[in-house]
Amino acid sequence: MAQLGVDDFKAKLTGGGARANLYQVTLGFPAYVTADVEGASFMVKSAQLPGSTIGVIPVMFRGRQLQVAGDRTFEPWSITVINDTNFDVRNSFEEWMNGINQHNANTGLTAPSDYMADMEVAQLDKDGTKVKTYNIRGCFPTVLGPIEVSYEQEGTIEEFTVELQVTYWESDKTT
Repeated sequence: MAQLGVDDFKAKLTGGGARANLYQVTLGFPAYVTADVEGASFMVKSAQLPGSTIGVIPVMFRGRQLQVAGDRTFEPWSITVINDTNFDVRNSFEEWMNGINQHNANTGLTAPSDYMADMEVAQLDKDGTKVKTYNIRGCFPTVLGPIEVSYEQEGTIEEFTVELQVTYWESDKTT
């Protein structure tokens, strides 16, 4: 077996490697939500490139277990948002969730197309070019995280998390 050296590794590390801090998120909101999409997208402090899982179906045959591919599932997608003093992004997510299920009436929209929206997260190269794009389809928020406030939090900017359910995703390389 050939022994690979540092120079071989450097030659294979295209573009110096993908950087976790070079990304762009574009949030989408349903039509009934008042939101500044560009401003909201800019305030996303962190997100993930989405994952998925293909389930396994065990099939028994003569005392042996044959594993066959099952259905694909998509994990919830989480973002962390920097809060501004107007609470613009937080207000948009609160309005979105209230449309799905009102605080005081336990009623809301029933047609998924009315309360779902699409999101996008892209990996950027060092020059800002999108090198990989994920379109996350049919999202809606299910968890709006609390904002911690404290006298001991001097000098910190508020943040909150949002967990969104995902119908499916596709990338520019796999559709």
